[in-house]
Amino acid sequence: MLLTSGQISMTISSCIVFIFTSLLFLSGYVLQQQTVRSLQAAIRPPPPPPPAPISTLSPSPTSPSSAVAKPFGNPPGSRGHTLHYASSSSSLSLNSSTPAGGWARVAYVQLLRRHIHVCNAVMVFAELARQKSPARRVLLYPSVWDRRFAQQEQEEEQQQGEMGPAMETSMRLLRVAARRFDVALVPISPVLGRGEDVLDAAYPVAGLLSLTNFDQLIYFPPSGLLLDPSRLDALFDVQMNSSMLAFPGTTDGGSVIPPVLLVRPSMKAYHESISSFPAATYLEEDYLGNVSKAPPHIAPDTSRLIIETSGLHLQKEAFNSTTFLAGATYVRLSDPEIPGPEYDISREVFLRSRPTEPEPRKAWEELYELYRMRRMDVCGLDLEPVMRDNGHDTELKTRAEAESAENPIDS
Repeated sequence: MLLTSGQISMTISSCIVFIFTSLLFLSGYVLQQQTVRSLQAAIRPPPPPPPAPISTLSPSPTSPSSAVAKPFGNPPGSRGHTLHYASSSSSLSLNSSTPAGGWARVAYVQLLRRHIHVCNAVMVFAELARQKSPARRVLLYPSVWDRRFAQQEQEEEQQQGEMGPAMETSMRLLRVAARRFDVALVPISPVLGRGEDVLDAAYPVAGLLSLTNFDQLIYFPPSGLLLDPSRLDALFDVQMNSSMLAFPGTTDGGSVIPPVLLVRPSMKAYHESISSFPAATYLEEDYLGNVSKAPPHIAPDTSRLIIETSGLHLQKEAFNSTTFLAGATYVRLSDPEIPGPEYDISREVFLRSRPTEPEPRKAWEELYELYRMRRMDVCGLDLEPVMRDNGHDTELKTRAEAESAENPIDS
């Protein structure tokens, strides 16, 4: 059968339309798949490779409950040892921009004892990861949390009870720290025979001295805001003649606990510290009060940029909040009437706690608001409620103290 010229023209036109429609469909399909893969990668980023092992500490890169407990150490039987700290006149100086043993031998470390401080530690590591600090990141937490979490999970599966919100939130945040911010999770056992019913005594800051897999550590007592870790990295260059150096804030409000602590691990210093603890009582304020303060000449570009909010009350008219915050490196949020920046205090206490001068007050308010925003962005948590008595905040029944009573320490 012979085709007419019109039929031939229509067939050719149809083939051309079919070919181009198919090409258009295929290109759209390819673009769609690329978009879907990009969205999946954004929503569920792949976990980072596990960090190099910390010798005997056995960090867990993904799951808190799979880590191996590392005890802070057994206290020696002898008494009479005394702490030895170098005087402020010791010869200390900054060397090169890279630590002598390399970045694998230095770390930012956070020590957890209470659930309320977990988010603060994760916020610190989030900022370190965001600004790509080359130092290691280590998070120490009580090994009893793993056991209690597994027990509560089992009871929940058997419908014998519900998991406590504090424990569930803490373990979720630990997994976030390991997966998203490349943090080594290290469960630790309490110091044997030392105040098993008191968290600070069971997990003292002196335990950081036993982490001898590192040359130096930087520790931030809770709670605070890390603003520019690149300038704090310079502290790893400090040549230390003592086991610990405290870096007080430039706006020091008289707090005994320093905002930043530089630690040089040593088993000798660790045993001396543990053996010097009082037999019955241990106050961390007393221990940290004896730590040598870093002289200003050690790291002049860093130490003057450490802030404490309680000291903002002492600032006068010449203070400029914008310049002050732009140059800040680390801020410890500590004020006498506020149990912590994690808590939703009453407006009356908030107004009473602010500095009286306009510029320091502006900086103070911005810091507390920034902490609230980061807590929500990083941890997905709002501020914790505080029990009030006739409109006044009371520190006696905050969640941190309630959980201390509910969670005795395993010896």
